[in-house]
Amino acid sequence: MHISSVLEEDHYIITINGDVDASSSIHLDEAMNEAIHGGHSKILIDCSALNYISSAGLGVFMSYLEELKAKNIHMVLFGLNEKVENVFKVLGLDQLLNIQPSKDQAKQEFHG
Repeated sequence: MHISSVLEEDHYIITINGDVDASSSIHLDEAMNEAIHGGHSKILIDCSALNYISSAGLGVFMSYLEELKAKNIHMVLFGLNEKVENVFKVLGLDQLLNIQPSKDQAKQEFHG
């Protein structure tokens, strides 16, 4: 798994490439922590190259929900493949997390 981040206009974009499992979820946690404590209010998570996410990876997103809300930081995930998106839906996480099909649609969530 590889994680990269870039600031694009006023959107902080974290790109996940590969599988997020128990051992690699710590890197996702570090990227999320950096984004939140870096003063970014619009965080996009690019999941278009995410092949698999374990419960540990899902837990990373869930562990930041309260802090995101408290700091008025908006996070949108986009580009999930069908298999990964189904994991979020089965667990009901699509009700807690903003998930959009594309980057453009994800960006519109901040301006809607």
